[in-house]
Amino acid sequence: MEDNKEQVRVWDSFVRIGHWTLAAAFLVAYFTAEDFEDAHIAAGYWVGAYVVARVIWGFIGSRYARFSDFVRGPVEVFGYLSSLFRGKPAHYLGHNPAGGAMIVALLVCLAATVVTGFVVQADSENEGPLAAWLGHAPAAGTTVPAVAAEGAKAKDAEGEAGEKEAESAYEELHGFFANLTLGLVVLHLAGVIAGSLIHRENLPRAMITGRKLRFPGKPGAMRGQGGDA
Repeated sequence: MEDNKEQVRVWDSFVRIGHWTLAAAFLVAYFTAEDFEDAHIAAGYWVGAYVVARVIWGFIGSRYARFSDFVRGPVEVFGYLSSLFRGKPAHYLGHNPAGGAMIVALLVCLAATVVTGFVVQADSENEGPLAAWLGHAPAAGTTVPAVAAEGAKAKDAEGEAGEKEAESAYEELHGFFANLTLGLVVLHLAGVIAGSLIHRENLPRAMITGRKLRFPGKPGAMRGQGGDA
């Protein structure tokens, strides 16, 4: 039937561009952590800015970008996963319940990764947005050389071992959330592949063009059929 070929606009420009640039920024940040600090920090700031913007867009954006369209309770999420394993999941134009849960989990873990990165930056380098609270602020009127000298003395007095231990703990927490995010990305990719195969639609291409088939080949019922204006 001709109706089966109807294309529906689902993903707006903000969602599509943000999706791919976020993926690129996260990968850059992840793989430059050890040897390219400037690139790592710049990519981390981009990730943080996008997470804030995406949360805002989740309330004011287009239909399928809003949290109200894809955030579901545990019953729906596990019900969808059960139908997926049976090979007969319902088809959604926007995010399915499991995909929506993954989006929320990714945003939370990305935010935690960025915030712990700010903590590391403030504690170890006295820089970044949290430096005023967690950094080592100089006394008013103190010159830069004097600050360096006083900082060195304070470090000796407090003991380098204890300071390095605290810094290491912050870095470990930062690394934990980064690795957890990477694990979620892998699961997300697995879900995209499964959805593409089961429903016989190219989900990565849809995130490029912004359009999906209203009625793709699928085993389950259709959900969310209305198109975006």
